[in-house]
Amino acid sequence: MAEKATDIISLLLEDHQEVRQLLTKIGQAGGEAKREAFHELVAELARHETAEEEVLYPSVRRLVDGGDDLADARTKEEHEGERLLTDLEKREIGSPDWDSVFSELQRAVLAHAEAEETTVFPKIREVTSAENLERMGKVLELAKKMAPTHPHPNVPTSATARAMTGPLAKVIDLTRDAIRDAMEKVGS
Repeated sequence: MAEKATDIISLLLEDHQEVRQLLTKIGQAGGEAKREAFHELVAELARHETAEEEVLYPSVRRLVDGGDDLADARTKEEHEGERLLTDLEKREIGSPDWDSVFSELQRAVLAHAEAEETTVFPKIREVTSAENLERMGKVLELAKKMAPTHPHPNVPTSATARAMTGPLAKVIDLTRDAIRDAMEKVGS
């Protein structure tokens, strides 16, 4: 049995693969399966992007030559994704324009992942040790556990602000998820 990768780059690549699978599943599914996959995608993207902003991008800014510009470009893409996710959450799956907004989200998410995989990840790997990448991976896993499960595009974008507001947002999100799930069961 292969040992689970724990360095930050490997963990983020695993996340990207999971998101790609969920995007495909949503595109092919219908009804309840589509709704469940979409809820899973929302939670995964919210946790992933929050953790990246708290762990990966501060290191990119500090360690990579031109890191501020690189981090700014990728976080701008993340915020566009948050905006689209928030828009989709407000719409009923199956509404006339849901699929077109979802297609826009899918294109944005895939382009963002590709940009990270081809520019950010190789550059951070070049400038830091394998041990540091492992440490960052452990912090990333912790950050994901504390991250909200829904996008919060109005939260300030600094890593410090997200770290401070994330746990409270997570409690709110978990409550919101429990109510949504209960209401969906009532409607069944």
